[in-house]
Amino acid sequence: MLKTLFSLIKIEHTLFALPLAFSGAVLGARGMPSILVLLLMAVAFTAARASAMAFNRIADRHLDAQNPRTANREIPTGTLSVTEVWGLVIISIAVFLAASWVINPLCGKLAPFALVVLLGYSYTKRFTPFCHYLLGLALGMAPVAGWIAVTGAFAAAPMVLGLGVIFWTAGFDTLYACQDVGFDRDMGLHSIPARLGTKKALKVAALSHVAAFLLFILAGALASLGVGFYLFSIITGGLLIWEHRLITPHDLTHIDMAFFKVNSMVSASLLLAVVAGLF
Repeated sequence: MLKTLFSLIKIEHTLFALPLAFSGAVLGARGMPSILVLLLMAVAFTAARASAMAFNRIADRHLDAQNPRTANREIPTGTLSVTEVWGLVIISIAVFLAASWVINPLCGKLAPFALVVLLGYSYTKRFTPFCHYLLGLALGMAPVAGWIAVTGAFAAAPMVLGLGVIFWTAGFDTLYACQDVGFDRDMGLHSIPARLGTKKALKVAALSHVAAFLLFILAGALASLGVGFYLFSIITGGLLIWEHRLITPHDLTHIDMAFFKVNSMVSASLLLAVVAGLF
């Protein structure tokens, strides 16, 4: 059953986003944070993501059952019951809240507000095509949270970095939503591809990624990072360009590679850029 639960929340994709939180922590520490803080961050981040993913599967279970792309997920197929998944949500939330308080008081106080965003996102596509940017907000909190975990305070650099993550996430989520244009329109769901069509949606995604890259550079400047940051940022920019080269309005066959593999490399390259900029 544990393996099935891990499959439900795509535990392997936690590595996709964890470097974003570590980027904020490294910035805040101006180097290597303590191992204890990093471990607590990893626990809190993994639990928060697990709660969001599991809750999303509950919220979307009826839609997933009707969408051929998602009909084989655990709840629609009966592999896991709604009660079992609710159990995972509750345990994950408890672990997230506890870990946040152990990190420092400000993290503990902000954790419930983070949960509102993380769980509330699941319903946004029912109301607005800007759901991609609200997902971006959920992920964009990661570098800010990493900074707060180390410093116990807010600052401009991690917030700009988080804003860049919002646009980056919105861009790749827009690309991913191109798979469900017909289904979303039939079900009255909102997304940029469903509203504008695939061709225009790809342009919106590209513009979002341009904005993300510029915000990443601005964050580096605000944090007074060295030339190493900008050199490694070239890799980040190249990966974003590659992501868009993989997808065209008439060919979405490489979308999984763009969404999962390339974006995992973008996340890692961003962390490497921050580390390089400190030396």
